[in-house]
Amino acid sequence: MNRWIVAVLLLLLPPVARAADPTPSVLVQTQAAHKGALPDLLTAYGSAQPSLNGAMTLSLQQDGRVTAIAVTPGEAVRKDERLLEFTASAAASSAWKQAVSALALARTQRAHTAQLLAQRLATRDQLAQVDKAVTDAQASLDALKREGAGQAAQTLTAPFDGIVTAILVAQGERVAPNAPLVTLTRLDGLVVTVGVEPGDRVRVHPGQPVSLTPLSGGSAVQGDVVRVDGMLNPKTRMIDTDIRVPAGAVIAGETFRATVTIGQLNGWLVPHEAVLTDETGAYLFQAVGNKAHRVAVKVLGTLRDTDVVTGQLRPESPVVVQGNYQLAEGAMIRETPPREAER
Repeated sequence: MNRWIVAVLLLLLPPVARAADPTPSVLVQTQAAHKGALPDLLTAYGSAQPSLNGAMTLSLQQDGRVTAIAVTPGEAVRKDERLLEFTASAAASSAWKQAVSALALARTQRAHTAQLLAQRLATRDQLAQVDKAVTDAQASLDALKREGAGQAAQTLTAPFDGIVTAILVAQGERVAPNAPLVTLTRLDGLVVTVGVEPGDRVRVHPGQPVSLTPLSGGSAVQGDVVRVDGMLNPKTRMIDTDIRVPAGAVIAGETFRATVTIGQLNGWLVPHEAVLTDETGAYLFQAVGNKAHRVAVKVLGTLRDTDVVTGQLRPESPVVVQGNYQLAEGAMIRETPPREAER
């Protein structure tokens, strides 16, 4: 009976009001923003090849036959190392013998004319004529000697340390005077030529530092810009730009990604994950007290995990780096221990 009475009384009592729910908040992590600078980088791609004056094609000034080839394309050679053997043609040997005979005859005629002059049987004009004949014959012989005549067999050697880029003849081949035989590239004659977008040409200048990353893998190579073309490459429609590298640091034909430092970007340095985007552009949130404040920013550049931005940031307020996707302007937040900024 008493239990029924208690139940009736409870039903007649007014309901007890529940405590109001606290305002919802978002758990976030923040990091202090600071002003600073990042390098302004430009990326291009290209390959290692001989510079304009880094290669030399060797030849001989007489005709003959290639009797032996001592190197192969791509082989490194030292100065004075043997490249190929060459034998002069019968015609070249005959021309040398004729020049030697012509000089000997001219000297004999000169001696005879001098004796006649001493006996007053010749004139000084006649002696002058034979003197000229001797001089002409000597000049012809010297010219042939400079061309390598007088040697039935010759050895073509490397004029400098380098790489055999191409062998332009075959063993046993008959070649004409001055025919190209072997092309050598100096060890310090390679550059990395990359293609730069025409719109970026005015931003690239000789002397700017470059980091070259091999596309096949391996350590980066440091270099600097040495030449920027003033016209488009007709094949690539890009601006060819040469990058100087240390001797022996690259291999001809090797491909690279070039990162050119063309200046620096100044602004606020913030973690990349702090910057969000929507239809209005880039923005981030700062923790102002226990509320989120949205700030529109412009991203000037990115290096690894850091963005450099401009905008109306509050120096004393950290930026939200985690939990920012759940925020809106004025949202209540509660912070975990802040992350230390990387400098």
